[in-house]
Amino acid sequence: MQSCIPGCKSMTEIAPDAYKVEMQLRVAAVGGSFEGEIALSDKEPPKACSIKVSGAGTLGHGNGSARFQIEPEGATASRLTFQGAGEIGGLVAGVGQRILSSVSKHLVGRFFTALRKEFETPVEGAAE
Repeated sequence: MQSCIPGCKSMTEIAPDAYKVEMQLRVAAVGGSFEGEIALSDKEPPKACSIKVSGAGTLGHGNGSARFQIEPEGATASRLTFQGAGEIGGLVAGVGQRILSSVSKHLVGRFFTALRKEFETPVEGAAE
């Protein structure tokens, strides 16, 4: 999952379904480093799970949560949908709501693009 999270420099499991992360992010013209935690919960494999994130760093602090759902779509495909919310404070909050909204959409898009590539990459040794 680390390779899918934009700006994630390290991701270490600290407990089952809980991870410490170190990130380097840029929001508009302001960049900085962050440390935080990601926790998975309410897992319903392979259909759904919830995620909570929190962190703080040189630009401020934030937290958020999301619920992911996977539904079959035909015989060979699935659709992943999500709904989430977050809050931020500190210097990064001063960038402005309009810019932060577009930045968050951009980061979510980068995550799902990377996730898609991970799923499309053949697993070494897997039967074709």
